[in-house]
Amino acid sequence: MSPQRRSWVIGSLIAGGAALLLFWLPLFHVVPLRQAGATQQGPSANQATFEAATFVDQFWTERLIPGSVGAVDASELVAAIDHDPRSARKTYGHQVGLGNAYYYFVAGIGQVVSAEKNSIGLSLEENQSSIQVSLEAGNIFGNSVRDGTGLLDINHFANSQDFNAVSSEINRRIEREVLPSLREKGAIGAKVRFVGCTEITDEEIDLHPLRVVPFIVETP
Repeated sequence: MSPQRRSWVIGSLIAGGAALLLFWLPLFHVVPLRQAGATQQGPSANQATFEAATFVDQFWTERLIPGSVGAVDASELVAAIDHDPRSARKTYGHQVGLGNAYYYFVAGIGQVVSAEKNSIGLSLEENQSSIQVSLEAGNIFGNSVRDGTGLLDINHFANSQDFNAVSSEINRRIEREVLPSLREKGAIGAKVRFVGCTEITDEEIDLHPLRVVPFIVETP
């Protein structure tokens, strides 16, 4: 076979092989526009968008406020912590997931002994100056109320984004509706009834005093 013919045969074989490969493994597919749109949007395209504000409105009135009856008395909790922090955690604490953080769901009445920009210090004992509870009065971060009550379970949500959106909305509602009342009522010497949650990540800092994010603040 001449060199010219050999080159032509080899070229033909390569071209044929390439054509066969592209037939079985095409670089692109032609699909209807409607099908393409559905593919881009994903399997949840037809699902209703989760509205965190709507969810929290209902949760707040139907479960959170009524659920405050399940909070431990602050004086009882502080006494238990002073006696044995580990036993208090086991008896009253609530843990979410596998982390080291845990939560207390707590309620009580205290006398205002300090009023700072971002916190209101309460003494749970009559005519005492020591601060056993510090109510958060500034911007609210974290998941103290969402996780501290034990009323919400991430497994009941479609995804973690929705669960996190609930936490953010609860915090915004506290900042908008609860903290203004706390600052108004938090004058030195006044008595305040509170219900809220505290996240314990460092027992040296978070237990003395208890750093509570309140969702109920009222005059007893």
